[in-house]
Amino acid sequence: MTTKADAKDKTRSLGMAAVALATAAAVAVPGAAYATTTPHHATPHDVTMREVARHVMQSGAPGYIARIDNGHRVSTTVAGYADTATGRRYTGREQFEIGSNTKTMTAVLVLQLVDAGRIRLDAPVSAYLSGVVPNGRAITVRMLLNHTSGLFSYTSDPDFFTAMEKDPQHVHTNQELLDVAFRHDPDFAPGQGWNYSNTNYILAGMILEKLTGKGMATLVRERIARPLGLSRTYYADPRATNTGPGYAHGYATNFGQQPLTYTDVSDRPLGGWAGAAGAVISTQSDLSRFFSAVLSAKLFSRQQLTEMRTTVEVPAEFGIKGGYGLGLFRKDSPCGTVWGHGGDTLGHHSTALTTGDGRRTAVSDTNLEPSDTELSAGANRYYQVAVAAEDVTVCEMLGKPVPAAVTEALRGTAATAPAKNLSSASS
Repeated sequence: MTTKADAKDKTRSLGMAAVALATAAAVAVPGAAYATTTPHHATPHDVTMREVARHVMQSGAPGYIARIDNGHRVSTTVAGYADTATGRRYTGREQFEIGSNTKTMTAVLVLQLVDAGRIRLDAPVSAYLSGVVPNGRAITVRMLLNHTSGLFSYTSDPDFFTAMEKDPQHVHTNQELLDVAFRHDPDFAPGQGWNYSNTNYILAGMILEKLTGKGMATLVRERIARPLGLSRTYYADPRATNTGPGYAHGYATNFGQQPLTYTDVSDRPLGGWAGAAGAVISTQSDLSRFFSAVLSAKLFSRQQLTEMRTTVEVPAEFGIKGGYGLGLFRKDSPCGTVWGHGGDTLGHHSTALTTGDGRRTAVSDTNLEPSDTELSAGANRYYQVAVAAEDVTVCEMLGKPVPAAVTEALRGTAATAPAKNLSSASS
């Protein structure tokens, strides 16, 4: 999901995009075309998904896709290019980096082991990773999954990205990522606050691998993708394995520099720095099926779904109105409460949302990540449109009219505060 930015998160993702720009050639993006396979109903404010796509593209994105299942029909909106180098247009069936939507999968894997009696949510991390985490006796597994551990996020350390810039193809070990995080004091005492930290999910992945003796790629394949028939979903170990036709490339651009140029960052080793926090590749239809299965408890017991949906309120400065459970956001949108996650990588921003019963879903992806070192007017507009576009997809999913404030934000007719950086693969 899209969020409003504080300095720490802005620095984090600006660093990520800067890494990509350091070593890749820039390309120009050609003009875009828009299509919606099934026309959506017009709202009182006359916002359609075709208009959403147009505004996203006008904000600078190479391409945009959205898939909405409103419980009666599935509509797919596509615009622009999945690969600017070849001129290959989006079809809506592409694989793409889903970023921190991965966290929901990691949480599902943990809850499956809770069902099996192999993990206790309120057991200390030290019970599973002895001597690995400072103050590990005071931090529980639950605190890792709901971001109340207080552990500093390694992606918030600007030195991390400086190192990546020097060697962007470096594949980090989990220990290397933890070393970055543990150089910093905790953000707060365990259980005494909330802060989004990718370090939490690196540790969750390490617990899973230790208890099962299997890597994350195998666990995602055997325990999630195969049971649900997600034939195009996999964990990048460490890179995407097929980036030709049928794959959406990701791009970085600096809105502070004109004319805009776009850097293809699809060759980066996503699994070598995002890990269990954000390294999965998937498609819109697969993500829709996954989140529907999560909210209908098809991958674990009803008891674990209750645990997952038990949320901690998200601070207002994070930019999302709602709460965070175990690898799952509760978003109180202008059209109603929905559940899901979102995520950004070096070149993608995606969102996957569903209703509380899992019967309706909305999944979208924009293959762009801003790389501005300062929040420019162009980047701010891109963020504003991303927030509004997400809200429109939720309203369409729920069959409700789009509020005037959302329409005005999408069209740029409302004065709004600078939007926070898109949560990264981070988020």
